Amino acid sequence: MNKEVFFQDWGLRDYQSSWDEQERTLAAVVARKVENRKLPEAEQVPTSNYLFFVQHPPVFTLGKSGKPEHLLQTEPELESKGIHYYKINRGGDITFHGPGQLVGYPILDLDNFKPDIHWYMRTLEEAIIRTCADYGLAAGRIDGLTGVWLDYLEQKNPRKICAMGVKASRWVTMHGFALNVNTELAFFDYIVPCGIEDKAVTSLAKEVGHELDFNEVAQRVKTHLAELFEMTIIESKAHA
Repeated sequence: MNKEVFFQDWGLRDYQSSWDEQERTLAAVVARKVENRKLPEAEQVPTSNYLFFVQHPPVFTLGKSGKPEHLLQTEPELESKGIHYYKINRGGDITFHGPGQLVGYPILDLDNFKPDIHWYMRTLEEAIIRTCADYGLAAGRIDGLTGVWLDYLEQKNPRKICAMGVKASRWVTMHGFALNVNTELAFFDYIVPCGIEDKAVTSLAKEVGHELDFNEVAQRVKTHLAELFEMTIIESKAHA
């Protein structure tokens, strides 16, 4: 099993080209898996794994199980504000991406780790939970809901700090998580975040009372992912 993961930081990048890049990467990994099945085990080539970090210009994305009415603005209204809107092929409902939010797109062949989507999602969540703990925040899960939450036990004021939605094909993942670091939370007023009407959204900056070093947060998330998945991270400027 190959647990090497090629990492790229895309910086600020538009959503469409990022989605296209994910699709190309996933297709290449899946093609390698299909080709391997035609070969004797000794001739098979290990599949590659990737982890992309990115920030997007303001954009709303609606997952395949989402309801369009959870977008509270018309598309022309969004366009007038310079906000894009995409219906995409991940699980989950509607969410926002924008500057100050750390978006992670792991393109992992889970046959290299553990072919179990439930385990995969919980492990992504755990990396974010540990990152929140690094900043003195007690974060966790709420039964029946994906993502990472604050006030997840008593739930007097539960608020989501990280949204998640994934797709998998032949155990190869795409899409991923969106951690609000220094995110402008007012954008969430334009939607019913993740289709959940009675719970708020927050950010690391809001919770600790000041903006954080974005790159430091990203490094902490990457470190926790590497530990939890037992990955070897390989810094990469181009696909290997």
